[in-house]
Parts: sequence; structure tokens; C-alpha cells
Amino acid sequence: MDKKKKNRASNSHAGKNFVVQGSILAVASVLVRLIGVAYRVPMTNIIHDTGNGYYSSAYAIYAMMLLLSSYSLPLAVAKLVSVHAATGQWKNVEKILKSALLFSAISGGFAALLVGFGAKFFTTMFIKNELAYIALQCLAPTILVMAFLGTFRGFFQGLHTMIPTAFSQIIEQVINAVVSIGAAALLFSYGTKVDELKGATEYKYAWGAAGGTIGTGVGALVALIFFLVLFQAYHGVLKKKVRRDRTQTEQTCWTFFKIIIATAVPVILSTAVYNVIELLDASLFSYYMPETKQYNEIWGAYSAKYMLLIHVPVAFASAMASAAVPSISEAYARKDRKTIIVKTKTTLQVVLYIAIPSMVGLMVLADPIIRLLFRNDKSSAALYLLVGSVAVVVFSLSTVTNGILQGINKMTVPVKNALIALIFHVIVFYFATWKLDIGIYGVIISYIAFGICMATLNCFSITKYLGYQQNILKLYILPFLSAIVMGIFCFFTYNSLSKLFGGTERFVPLFICVVISVIVSVIVYFICSVLFHCMNEQELKTLPFGHKFAAIAKRLHLLSKNTNKSL
Repeated sequence: MDKKKKNRASNSHAGKNFVVQGSILAVASVLVRLIGVAYRVPMTNIIHDTGNGYYSSAYAIYAMMLLLSSYSLPLAVAKLVSVHAATGQWKNVEKILKSALLFSAISGGFAALLVGFGAKFFTTMFIKNELAYIALQCLAPTILVMAFLGTFRGFFQGLHTMIPTAFSQIIEQVINAVVSIGAAALLFSYGTKVDELKGATEYKYAWGAAGGTIGTGVGALVALIFFLVLFQAYHGVLKKKVRRDRTQTEQTCWTFFKIIIATAVPVILSTAVYNVIELLDASLFSYYMPETKQYNEIWGAYSAKYMLLIHVPVAFASAMASAAVPSISEAYARKDRKTIIVKTKTTLQVVLYIAIPSMVGLMVLADPIIRLLFRNDKSSAALYLLVGSVAVVVFSLSTVTNGILQGINKMTVPVKNALIALIFHVIVFYFATWKLDIGIYGVIISYIAFGICMATLNCFSITKYLGYQQNILKLYILPFLSAIVMGIFCFFTYNSLSKLFGGTERFVPLFICVVISVIVSVIVYFICSVLFHCMNEQELKTLPFGHKFAAIAKRLHLLSKNTNKSL
């Protein structure tokens, strides 16, 4: 009996730490996304949807090159560091860091040079949006900076502390926001003069977009400096651990260099598909709509409004996946299947508990949110959000299941699943966009189709390799029913307040209506999710600020003895 209690306590502690660390990173990631939304609003007012079209075109190519060169480094380094640190192999930990920094210099440096000198070729050949090369050239040096930054983030994540990564992300985004707005305004003004000299109209938008990308580089550089200072402070501690290490299984730096490549490549391939989609969609849509100005306006609204808002809640899933991988990898190395199952169940439950109401909330408040953030918006972004909010759930699920599969060393499985999903995506894109001729809505539908296919295949793979059967009722149906009730309350709250204020054309009434509707939605969803037994007391405590939520539920007599038992 005592042994069983010990095991239960051990599993509970194992699950708790990674959820706490994941919650820290998740809160920071969502905050970073919100800052991203906040600064893109004034930037959009400066460079307009046309400028956002240039910005997004350049950023799609940059994101792909960043991914191919170093995007997977944090995960690969975290995975290796966590496994070796857990067994006290600090000499190997030090060599992993050295090998990763070498990999960063080679891959990041090569990609930065390729993008810098080949910017015009990429923007002309892939997207038919030549002037986007100005923004792409500004982004090129950032690739090298991000490679080193990714290594240091992965190193500290592998030591099971997400605080440096979380703090650096916030610093990076704040600097990014300030510099991007200032540089966009400055270079938009410069581009206006170029237009006057050349008798053109597009240079101001292209140069304004380039100004927006400068903030990305400056923010990344400041975050890297933060990590260099932090590592300098930690270096003495690491050296002491290295001196005390008596491990007999010391590896060479070259061995770890090869392991990093072997770990990173499958992650690159699986994650690359997500970025391939954006680049592929941008390219195919540019052929569907060859008029550059019209393309930039529509694509700018799609990428800088719809996609920007969709990825705010998805950032939570991404953070939970980042926290889960090193933790699950450790359990996998110990062959502790029970802990892996506990962490898998907890991660999925926490992510879906947030993603499902986020989807419903964005659907119900699509128009007011767009009007609140982007004043005088004349695009169809609100309709994009209404049609495509389901992407929040499917991409949250596909992101977190990717991380779980990578954690149990099934590195190639997400790659195969992603390739199948990509083929399905292209087929749906072709029929929806060209055959049905529904334009940008075909892009949205095919994007969602990819997420559904990827999430489904990943879930089947987890069942196959772990023998873990998802509780469909508790993970999906009950949170969705709670979210539906929440959505009804949200709809009537917003419309009642709107009538009370005599409309929401002005900013202050609109802001009040949206904020109160969101607060009501959160309260209603929380109450319904507890009453419908989506989560019991223990499970509530795994959420960010979960202990407070559980205490509130107890005071309101929403939790009974029965709710402490899982369905």
C-alpha cells in the first residue's frame, strides 16, 4: 500500500513540475502574442494591408529559412540536456552546448547569407512579389541571431527552467514592438519619397514593411544579449558540476554534433510543413490572384489579422509542448510508461481546456474584436475569423501531439503524418480555391483541413505507441458543451450592452462591450466546465493559477466529492 502511495506521489510530482514550467512559458507566450497583436495594430495603420502583404510575404520566406537552419535547436538541445543532466553527466551537457553553438554558427550563418544575397530571387520566384525583397534583406541577419538564441533557450529548458525563455521572449517582443513601429513610420516616409522620384505607388508600402522587420532583428539581438549575461552568471555553477562529474560514458563534441543533427532534422521536417503551408499558400494564391495590389491587400488582411489572432491561443499549446518534450523524454529514457501517460493526459487536457472556448469566443466576437483592434477596417478579416476559428483547436492539438511524439523518440512519425496532411491540404486547396472559386476562403478551409488531418493522424499514433486511449467525452465533448453555453451568454451580453450604449461605432463603448463580454464568458465557461465535470479538483490545479480556481469553485460549492473522480 505504501509503495502504491509513493508511486502515486512520484507521478503527481513528475506531472506537476512540467505543468508549472509549461504554464510559465504558456503565459509568457500568450503575453508575447498579445503584444504582437497590440503593435501590429499601429503598424497596420502606418503601412496598411498592402504593406502587410509585403511584410507577410517576406516573413513567410524568412520563417522557412529560419526553420530549416535552426528553428528545431531549442527542442533538440533541451531533449539532450535534460536526459544527460538527469543522470549527472555534466561533462556531456557542456559538450552538447558547445556542439549546438557550432551547429548554430554553421547553419544560421549559411542561411543568413543565402537569404541576404538571394532575397530578390526568392520573392520573385516563390511569391511573385518582388518588392518584398527589401523586407527580406532586413530579416536576413536575424536568422543567425535566432540560431544562437535558440541554443541558449534549449539549454535552460533542458535544465527544467522555462523562466529565462519566458522572460527573454517578453523582452524580445517589447523591443520588437517599439522598434518596428518607429522604423515602419520612418521607412514608410522614405518610401513615399522614392515613389515621388520614380512615379510609383508601391515603394512606401515595401519600405514600411521593411521597417517592421527591423524590430524583429533588434528584439532577437537584445534577447541574445540577455542570455549571454545569464549564462555568464551560470557558467561558474556549470563548471563546478563538470569538475564533480565522474561519469564513465563521456562522449566527444563530434558525437553530440551528429546527434543534434539526427534529432533536429526530423523536427525540422515535421515543423517545416507548417511553414511550407504559409509559403505554399502565399505562392499559390499569388498565381490565383496575379494582380499584385489586390493580392497584397487580401493576403495582408488574412496574414496580419486572421492568422495573427488565431495564433494567440495556439501559442499556449506550443508552450505546453515545449515543456512536455524534455519531461516526457526523461520518463522515456527511464522506461517509465506510467509517467509518460500521466503527462500526455495532463498536457492534452490543459491545452484543449483553453483552446475550445478560445475558438468559440473568437467566432462570437469576430466582428467586434477586428473593429476594436483595427479601427476603420475595410477588409473581410472578421468573416475570415468567423469561418476559420476552428483552426485554434486543430492546430493546438496537432502542435501538442507533435511534441508528445517527439518526446517518446518517435521523431519520424510527425514527419510522415505532416507529409500526408500536406498532400491532403494541397488537394483541398485546389478544389476549394480554383474549382469552387471561393478565393481566400479556399485558403482558410484548406489550412483547417491540414490541421484536422495532422491532429487525427498524431492522435492515432499516440494510441498506437503508448496504448493511451483519449477520453473523448472529457477532452472534447464536455468542454465544447461548456463553450457553447459560454458562447450564448457572450452573444447576448455583447448585444445587450451594445443596445444599452446605442451602438458600438465609437471606441469606448466597443471596448467596454468586448471586455465585459470576455469576462462574462470566462466566468460562465469556468462554472459550466466544473458543473459538467470537465475537470475535477486535482485536474483544475494543473491549470495556470489552478489552485486559485479550485479554491473559488469550492467556495461556490461547485466542487463536490463526486467531481474529484475522473469520468
